[in-house]
Amino acid sequence: MRVQPRQQILDIWRAVASLGVNGEKAGGWKWGGRDGRNSISDAEQLLCIMHPASLVNIFRLDQPDETDDEAADALRKIGDSIDIPRRLIRYLTEYLHEYVDTDGAPDFSGGSYFNADDPEKISDEQRKLHVVDAYSMSITLTLATIGFVRVLRASLTRQELIDEAKELERLASVRLSAAMVGLLRSFTVNVFEEGSLPWQTLIGTVNQRRAPEAQVVEDLQTRLKEVRAGLRDLSIGSGQQSELEKPNLLFECGWTWGTLRGAPEIETTEPVGVQREGLAQRRPLLYFTTIALAGIVDLTSERTRVLRLLNEEQQRLAAALQLRYDLVRSYWATIASSESERWPLEDIPWRTSDGEESEYFSLLVTSLVTHDLAQRKAPDSDLERVLSVLLELASRGRVTRRPLARDQALDLHDPGVPLRLAGSDTEGGPSLTWVVSDFSVMLLKRVITLAGLTRSPELRSDLGRLADQVWDHLATRRIARPEGSLWDQPAEVFGRGATYTQPSWYQTERVMECLVMMADLVLDKPPRSDLLLQTATHQISEAAQLLDRELFSGSLEAGPAMRGSMQRLRAHLRRAQEIVNDKPATASALVADVLRGLDELDAARQSAAE
Repeated sequence: MRVQPRQQILDIWRAVASLGVNGEKAGGWKWGGRDGRNSISDAEQLLCIMHPASLVNIFRLDQPDETDDEAADALRKIGDSIDIPRRLIRYLTEYLHEYVDTDGAPDFSGGSYFNADDPEKISDEQRKLHVVDAYSMSITLTLATIGFVRVLRASLTRQELIDEAKELERLASVRLSAAMVGLLRSFTVNVFEEGSLPWQTLIGTVNQRRAPEAQVVEDLQTRLKEVRAGLRDLSIGSGQQSELEKPNLLFECGWTWGTLRGAPEIETTEPVGVQREGLAQRRPLLYFTTIALAGIVDLTSERTRVLRLLNEEQQRLAAALQLRYDLVRSYWATIASSESERWPLEDIPWRTSDGEESEYFSLLVTSLVTHDLAQRKAPDSDLERVLSVLLELASRGRVTRRPLARDQALDLHDPGVPLRLAGSDTEGGPSLTWVVSDFSVMLLKRVITLAGLTRSPELRSDLGRLADQVWDHLATRRIARPEGSLWDQPAEVFGRGATYTQPSWYQTERVMECLVMMADLVLDKPPRSDLLLQTATHQISEAAQLLDRELFSGSLEAGPAMRGSMQRLRAHLRRAQEIVNDKPATASALVADVLRGLDELDAARQSAAE
């Protein structure tokens, strides 16, 4: 890939730090961006720093004596390598104190991110509604915070700073537990009867072969048998659905936009505060399901386990979420793929159970399917099918193709896709919507994910080319600022729409996620070609035999120059043997040098004999 994630991350850090301290008193932090302040946007602003700092070693800030010089320089507006982590403690603590309700419980309200046909009519009570996006973003932020504080505490000597770090960890742990409880109470199973719109939509989606409906239903029931059984066994949180016992009904599962209406309270020893009554209706939404899964992945990551970021009760809650993750992953993989020649996923655009369709929904389902591909280590043939979908979506979304006049596809980017939040109109205001405009950055994320899964160098190259194209599109959408670039300015690409001066933390944080994923990809082992491995192994075998023959002939007994040459060839061969399994191309290059040197010796010997 052409993009250099290290430099791009540093550029974002430089811009975030400069904007955050601009005009603030010493040690203060300037909150808010294009959408004002809310519990999600402020978390996204902090994650622009905390996400790479917690996941990429070279950007770590929790060991001041080992902070990378360039990383410290990018954040110099905050302070030096000693000041940066101490001030981050204060910014994070300020955030955690800010977003609590009148009862002292963590606040996960959507605030200024809520929208409506007439935004002026949105009531204050509606602005306070909790939303799944806030739960998931808080999980990511609090895990990063707890890990950061635990490592940093070892380098703190002043009791005041140690106490501040302990208090931050306590606050983060409480918010983490409350966010997990929120996700458990937002999970939903929607059961529908034969002939209903969801029934007809689901059957139409999976029936790519135009088979008789009865046959399609029977096949689908069989393929979803284990998922149905798993959903029936759920014991805590929302999602229990007695109607699943009826084999003649179909269903869908995932996360709705907020706490489910009628969701039971979660019994927990964690001090999560009052568990509010929910308003969200039972139908799961693809966007919030995708967002919830991202948070659960962070909960169950290797980093979370190794650093022991969860206490015993949190591990119990995480296990309940992991079960839902597995069921949802399996459900959507079953719906979106099949054993037929054409997957339902390839039938673009995807249609949701309420009859709405959009290329954005296809991209969301691709995200859900990718979770399953990663879990089962899918063959490259499956990854190629998903790549073909991403290529089509990139074209339809005008990411890799120029837009047409009055092109409706541009609405995917600005203003975005409005999602109706069913049940949100019961608090004295209009029906709310949640506008999502992350089509391009989500596309890039899916491409990078597939690149990390493939074992084929050819497929990885194809994915790399697409990633470069999507990044070129995103790079053009940056808001130019003297101190660095932030997102998002769609008008720079499409030549229409509003022009913004303030950054969108919603977009910028998601771009940062992609860059961190790219950094992981760069640091990962390159995919190994079996053909190249076989070739390199044969070359090593031939070189080893020829070298042994040369040594047997007494080359080491020759002069110093000959001995030096032979020792160099032996060292290259030994290195090639050590790395051939991980780096067959590099091993092949090394052994080629050995073979060339041996051939030169042989040719010189023959010339001397003549």
